[in-house]
Parts: sequence; C-alpha cells; structure tokens
Amino acid sequence: MQAGAAQAGGMPAVDDLLHAAQLCLAEADPLRKVALTRHCASVFRAGTLKLPAHAPEPAPIRMPGRPARLVLVHPRDLPRRGLGSVEGRAAFIHAIAHIELNAIDLAWDAVYRFRGLPGSFHADWVSCADDEARHFLLLRERLLAHGHDYADFPAHNGLWEMCERTAHDGLARMALVPRVLEARGLDVTPAMITRLRSLGDDATADVLEVILREEVAHVAAGSRWYRWYCERAGVEPRARFKQLLHEYAGGYLHGPFNLEARLLAGFDADELADLVEQAG
Repeated sequence: MQAGAAQAGGMPAVDDLLHAAQLCLAEADPLRKVALTRHCASVFRAGTLKLPAHAPEPAPIRMPGRPARLVLVHPRDLPRRGLGSVEGRAAFIHAIAHIELNAIDLAWDAVYRFRGLPGSFHADWVSCADDEARHFLLLRERLLAHGHDYADFPAHNGLWEMCERTAHDGLARMALVPRVLEARGLDVTPAMITRLRSLGDDATADVLEVILREEVAHVAAGSRWYRWYCERAGVEPRARFKQLLHEYAGGYLHGPFNLEARLLAGFDADELADLVEQAG
C-alpha cells in the first residue's frame, strides 16, 4: 500500500506496525498525517497492529512528508517577530506547531527504525506520536484563530536533521532527540506561558500548559530508553551523555534549565549539574 492510500477518505487497513509507521512518516498533508497517526495509535492500543515476525532492514532515513508550500530555512534566517502583535503571535504558534509535527515523525521513526527492542519501546513511541498529533491540532486551532494556517510561515529543520544524524544509533537518538532537543521545550515553555498570559492570550497559554505537562512524559521515555540502551551496551550513562553532548549538541545547550521538570523527566541531579556547567 502506498502512503497516498490514507488520502482516499477512510483510513487504510493496517496490521503491520512498521508499515503503519512508514505510512505516517510519508504522509505530506499535515491533517492527514495527524488523522493517520491517531488512527494507527488507536489500532495499536486495540492490539491489532503488531510487529511482523520477520522484517527487512529499515530503509535509509529520508525527509518525511511535508506540504509542498512549507518553506524550510536555516534557523538564523527565520524572521524575528515579537509576541506583541497578532502576526508575531501567529508566527510563534506556527513555530511550536512545526515542532509538534516534527515530533510526530520523530516518534514514528523511532518505532520504525530501531529493532530488537522490548514491546514497551514501541508502545511508548506510538503513544508519543499520538500525543504530538493532538498537540498539533490544538496549536492549529490557535493558529487559525490568529488568521493563519500551518505552512503560512517559514520554519527550520533542526529537529529532523538531528534525527538523520542519529539514524544509525538508537542510544544516540534517545540521548539527543528527547533528552536534548525536546527537553529544551521544558526549559523555555514556562516563560512563554507567562508572556502570553501577560498579553491576554490565555487560550494559547492554556494549550502550552497541556503540552508542557505531557512533554515531561515524552522526555522521560527518552531517559528510560537511553538508560536501557546504555545498560545493554555496558556503558556508563552519565559519561556517555556528556560525550554525546560534546560530539553532537554543544550548541544546543542554553540555560536556565527547568530543573524540576527535568528531574521529573528522568534526569538525575548529577546530570543536571553537568548541564549547568557545560552551558556555562
């Protein structure tokens, strides 16, 4: 079945979890990607979407489906807009919606790409994909309320680029995508919520409150599976995390850190002390 089968009105009949992940990754229309994700997550929870007993090696990673009119630029080329105007808030909401759409694909790629893992690994990331799809819909409602829709503004591709760089190594993926890039949202979102409330945009702030609360569990899943990989490989987690930060992600570390949320998300006190030290 081709990815376009999801476009024919109803949802495709899928019983293979890896194929379902491929379909969701390949879907270019954001609303169809969200609908297909939520359908596949529901079928998975019902117990009828399973890993095949024998599967070929995963295909090389590639760019997931994106709407043709979405313009991707380097982060430094994104226009700077303040939250004080409706247009500025719309651009801000768009940026968060873009992160959530990427997060759907990040979760499905983990399901598809990394093999030989306990079933609870797949359950965690299917659940994350479902949550991220719901977050995207909440943000799109706020974007529409500001007179815009997804792909009206340019966006950057940093999350997916890290996904590509870690496609060869599940340990590195768990360390760097959930525990570095997605964890950054735990740090910056509280200030965003405060700023939005000061501007009277309580509806958007309420959405970010939901996302912040639920993203703690997603980062915690990354922490859990990062330590699982380390244990399997006989690697000391704290030292390896510091090494991976140095190799891949030095430029992504910026304080201040939301220490309370990061502790809830599976970081320990020593790791947090290391992060604060490395961020300077």
